[in-house]
Amino acid sequence: MQLPFHSPLGPSDQRRAGLPAPVALAVADRVHHDELDALMHVNNVRYIVWFERLRIAFMEHYGIGTINDPNGPRIVIRSAEIRYHAEMLRGEVYVTTCHCTAFRNTSMTLQQDIWSNGTLRASLTCVMVLLKQDGSTRSAIPAPIKTALIKDGATPPE
Repeated sequence: MQLPFHSPLGPSDQRRAGLPAPVALAVADRVHHDELDALMHVNNVRYIVWFERLRIAFMEHYGIGTINDPNGPRIVIRSAEIRYHAEMLRGEVYVTTCHCTAFRNTSMTLQQDIWSNGTLRASLTCVMVLLKQDGSTRSAIPAPIKTALIKDGATPPE
């Protein structure tokens, strides 16, 4: 399977990669030798790094903020749960995905998954909170971003 690496994948590439349904943001890569542990499978911390890279890209994709934006919100993880479903080995092509499942006024729930050969390998669910730059109080998600999140399948607050 030929997928472009390190670039957002469109819906057709996501389907070709075996994802059950296209999501807002998906990026492909290959497992490298330095990502393996002594048992010769991907070290658990690498999954966390892969999730973080795409989560930052997700925030930038929606214009929520960038890592070096002095005027943007501070974006912090309030909680996170990771599940490892199946090991990954050197050379495997994988796709990391990220989409918002729900949001409130100042926070959002993100679902992130790693897929290889049509099989879910790891998943992370986290709640992200937007804070004022100085961290003193929460910062509201702007209305245009909420609209974009809803368009991409997120559930708004009731």
